[in-house]
Amino acid sequence: MNAGGPEWVVREEAGLPVLVMLYLRQVLGIRSPEELPHLRGIPSGLPRTEEAQAVLERQWRAVWAMTVEPQAHPSPVPLDLVDGFDMLIALPTQGYDELRSAIAPFGEDAVDYARHAHDRYRATAHVGTGTSYRAYASAIAQHERHVGRRAHSFELNVQVLPLAQRGVWWIGSLTIAVTDSLRGDVVAFDAAIGPVIADIA
Repeated sequence: MNAGGPEWVVREEAGLPVLVMLYLRQVLGIRSPEELPHLRGIPSGLPRTEEAQAVLERQWRAVWAMTVEPQAHPSPVPLDLVDGFDMLIALPTQGYDELRSAIAPFGEDAVDYARHAHDRYRATAHVGTGTSYRAYASAIAQHERHVGRRAHSFELNVQVLPLAQRGVWWIGSLTIAVTDSLRGDVVAFDAAIGPVIADIA
């Protein structure tokens, strides 16, 4: 970022609430977002009756949006923490009884999984060394050379997740999910992040 010029902000993490929500997605047998692969090492739950599953999917999708991009998807009612999930999951106080009941048995396992995945990311991401910054700066510089102008200002959130398939997926208007194995492959990640930067810059 240069003073007076375009500004870009990239935030990269393996967010604990995002990991918990994806764990719950899997153990509850929720399909959406259908294009996003499952997490590694978690069995998928069996769907309930079609009607009950549809209710859970609708409630999960709403909480997922609030989790991924809370400023863009504020809750219309107050939020309440869920017992067993530390401070990682908060559900709206009205209209989410089915989801609250369904996730209750999974708190400890979901939090443990999320913390281990988060710790693995922190151990391998060179957090604070500038390495992650350089990957995005390189992609932006390459984009600028290609289009012959400065990159437009943008904001991008990157969730680095232990997904079963390698790739990059949009999970919000300003947020992408990247497989941890892809993020750790410098050459492959440069190739994968290039089109994302081109879309927004």
